[in-house]
Amino acid sequence: MKVVGITGGIGSGKSMASGFLKELGAYVIDADLIARQIVEKGQKAYDEIVEYFGHNVLNEDGSLDRKKLGTIVFKNSAKLKALNDITHKYIIEKVILELKEASNRCERTVVVDAAIPFNKIFAEMADEIWVVVADREKRISRVMERNGLSREDAVDRIEAQMKDEEYLKLADRVIANNGSIEDLRLKIMRLFTQFRQGGFIDCDS
Repeated sequence: MKVVGITGGIGSGKSMASGFLKELGAYVIDADLIARQIVEKGQKAYDEIVEYFGHNVLNEDGSLDRKKLGTIVFKNSAKLKALNDITHKYIIEKVILELKEASNRCERTVVVDAAIPFNKIFAEMADEIWVVVADREKRISRVMERNGLSREDAVDRIEAQMKDEEYLKLADRVIANNGSIEDLRLKIMRLFTQFRQGGFIDCDS
């Protein structure tokens, strides 16, 4: 089994890139999806978030109001760090479990899609790390359109994440996504073909 770690800031097109990899036959472990699952009511991360942030971040039915929580943390770096400290350990635990399960199924290629790479652990998981980047203005407009946010809120979310320079330090491959969707698709297809040709472990050997 070979593993690609794919990452990039909000609005870069990382999720679209991993979607294309899924279409090409890769098994995708979506850390963003896991992040939503581990904060559901009844989960340990949920309890820790409520303990730290209080009940004002909950909806009437007791579920986590992710939009309200996002508004709080993306304007306060200390609270964002606290949220990450709560959630990351559970996300990593679930990603590692899914990697083991994928290995047991003998998946040929697995993609770990994570907006926030888990530093050394992320690098250790992957045979290669691909970083998707895009011009700042394109990212802002994409986030505004996709999330229905004001420019100010979109900028807050971008500024709260790692800088491009930090992402690029991790990169084995850099994917510039300033063109069309089809341009990105073609880039992913070429990279995926090259990656697969690099060889893989046959489960029957």
